[in-house]
Amino acid sequence: MRFSDEQRRIMADCQIKARGITNPRLLAAFERVPREAFVPDALSEYALDDMPLPIGDGQTISQPYIVALMIDAADLRPSARVLEIGTGSGYAAAVLAQLAREVFTVERLEALAASARQRLAELGYGNVTVMAGDGSIGLPGLAPFDAILVAARAEKVPAALPEQLAIGGHLIIPVGSEEVQSLLRISRTGADHWEEHDLGAVRFVPLIGKEGLAEGGSRMD
Repeated sequence: MRFSDEQRRIMADCQIKARGITNPRLLAAFERVPREAFVPDALSEYALDDMPLPIGDGQTISQPYIVALMIDAADLRPSARVLEIGTGSGYAAAVLAQLAREVFTVERLEALAASARQRLAELGYGNVTVMAGDGSIGLPGLAPFDAILVAARAEKVPAALPEQLAIGGHLIIPVGSEEVQSLLRISRTGADHWEEHDLGAVRFVPLIGKEGLAEGGSRMD
């Protein structure tokens, strides 16, 4: 099932703009990216609904508003280099590709990474690089980044990630327990200084990896 540009515009107006996110570049990106191409065919009729949807392997595609909230908080310029952790189906990376110069996205599940890579290439998002690996440690060899967006919850902020921000950059990450999570924006304001803001309650799948949680969502020792 395919939706029209007008249907996506209505989605962006009703689900994103009406809830206080008014950045015209961001709204236009949501109008252009076909979310239905990033969900299983059996769920494509629900693609413009403001809810997460399963994409297989215990993972989900986040609801459009949450994707918009995270990207809006990142305050991206057209020249930005962005790191996304938790590629999933590639939807958020496609939106980011409309707004930033380069997008690097890391997915720990190789099958999901491969399908997202193929999907993004077929849809023409040539400024997105998809990698399979442990996103909890970031990509230190490619740092610094103007923004880092983490689409999985950690019980504490992975130490490696704030260090990979450029000065003036923002890390957007859900932090907390399975039951209670806050979406944090951590802004690097100097070489050794960061500021933290709470953007509200959210709910994400666990961040699995060396600086995250163990398989199954338990704490790493």
